[in-house]
Amino acid sequence: MKKRNRGFRLVAAAALTLASVAPVAGAPGTAQAAVPGVAKSYASLMYRSLTADATMAQLRATLAGQQADLKKRNAEAAKAQKASAAAQKRLATATAGHAAVHEKLKSAERALTDARNAVARQSKQRPRSNAAIARAKRAVTAATTVRDTRRTRLHQAAAELRAAKKLAGTTASAVAGALAATGRTTRAIAQTQNRIATAGTAAGYAAQAAAISRSVVAEVRPVFTIADTTNVYGTTVHRNVAYAFKRMVDDARADGVALSGGGFRTKERQIELRVINGCPDVWTAPASSCRVPTAIPGRSLHEIGLAVDVTSGGRTLTRKSKAFTWMTKNAAEYGFVNLPSEAWHWSITGG
Repeated sequence: MKKRNRGFRLVAAAALTLASVAPVAGAPGTAQAAVPGVAKSYASLMYRSLTADATMAQLRATLAGQQADLKKRNAEAAKAQKASAAAQKRLATATAGHAAVHEKLKSAERALTDARNAVARQSKQRPRSNAAIARAKRAVTAATTVRDTRRTRLHQAAAELRAAKKLAGTTASAVAGALAATGRTTRAIAQTQNRIATAGTAAGYAAQAAAISRSVVAEVRPVFTIADTTNVYGTTVHRNVAYAFKRMVDDARADGVALSGGGFRTKERQIELRVINGCPDVWTAPASSCRVPTAIPGRSLHEIGLAVDVTSGGRTLTRKSKAFTWMTKNAAEYGFVNLPSEAWHWSITGG
């Protein structure tokens, strides 16, 4: 199959589920039987196989986005740390400035007290010197002015200190937030990298599915009901192969190959076909003894929706047909194996 064609559908395929296939019209009120766990496992493995490339592409895109985000987060953290360092420097300066102004105010208050004491002493001196008293009072006035100026400066220094403390707190919080975001992104990257490292491959999942295909047949057959089937572009198949069959038809169409065919048929129809195809005995004659090879009723994978007689353009496949060539190269990727004696017959086991 052409990789370029499949590539266009990878991301969309990852979003699909088995439920996306419209159910076949069955008998009204017919309940779907409990599908065996091995059949569910098979369906899950095939889904993973067919979406593995899209899943990996999405994981790598996620990782690239996370790495870009981490670069952004690191830049933000560095910027926040730089701002915090500047704020801490400003806080240290404001703290020192406030302390220095406070000391100057205490010095001015002491000078004012000394000036007032000098006035008191001059006032008690005898003989009284009005000139000395006047000088002492002028000294009090000057000391009062200095004290008031330093009080005002102290209020300003206190406001600057409060602003510096607030800024330091804000920038410290910003640093904590930036580092926390960086940590979250780093952990997310590690998780994505682990998912990439441990992700299964399409071939690996397909191989696991193939390994349990016969168990699927053995466990589905005893509990199968028509409610377990669904219709895919006019072909009725078991729900647990519906997604893979739909993908196969879609991908073949993208490569210029039209696929269709007959899937599920009832046991009654299988009996009719045995008669029509001239089998020597309906219940015992081997399939190869019929004019057209036809399985004994109760043994056909068509009766449980796990086989399809593939057609292309309304014609049964032959080994020389373009569709057979495509199927030979690609069908195993979707879990379908050819029965060597019948170019048109494809099932999950090749039986």
